Amino acid sequence: MTDSTTGGIPHQQPNGLSKRLSAPKPAAPSGPVPPPTWVQGSQGFGDNGHRGAFGEEFIRMLATAANLDVTRKERDRVGVDWQLGYAGRRGTRRYPAIEAQVKCTSSPDIHDDHIRYPLKVKNYNQLAGNDYEMPRFLFLVLAPADPHAWSHATEERLRLSHAAYWLCLHDQKPIDLDSNKSGSGTRTVYVPRANLLTTDSLHDLFAEDYRELVGVS
Repeated sequence: MTDSTTGGIPHQQPNGLSKRLSAPKPAAPSGPVPPPTWVQGSQGFGDNGHRGAFGEEFIRMLATAANLDVTRKERDRVGVDWQLGYAGRRGTRRYPAIEAQVKCTSSPDIHDDHIRYPLKVKNYNQLAGNDYEMPRFLFLVLAPADPHAWSHATEERLRLSHAAYWLCLHDQKPIDLDSNKSGSGTRTVYVPRANLLTTDSLHDLFAEDYRELVGVS
């Protein structure tokens, strides 16, 4: 019998296949099964640092697909992980740029129209207000709890799970640190689910509206 998925080539039973299929299955192990050797040898596999790195690369993949220049801020002193922009001479119309702080979580608090996310006060203040030279955004990446499910590659495609969303806080006031001198604690932000990051919506973030919020003409 032929099968269209094989290009019309008849299926052929490998030798001994029927025997192996009917053979009794081995008993399940009584104790916990150790992870594969390659996982055991990967220190910190799936920890917060690993998850954070995946979130940043998720954004870079989207930005590259959108044909944007992407620059990493190697020392995260000001709450910026990536700077995204268009090619062109500085100061020209072809040189708008934005900055992004990236967070990645595997335990999102998802509601009908938004995602609640507890942002550290320090990070909140690095995004809130309009005292910046260029628009600045929070990019929130949602990733599966199991790191093995973060990506799936075939000959046809590379799929990353799950999605990223953006939030602008230029219309919010930074938290007064006089009442919270240590800068500890968190401020819950509400990321609209409508703000899904795609190659198209990334370009939308370069609109004049966001540049005007920070006084950039």
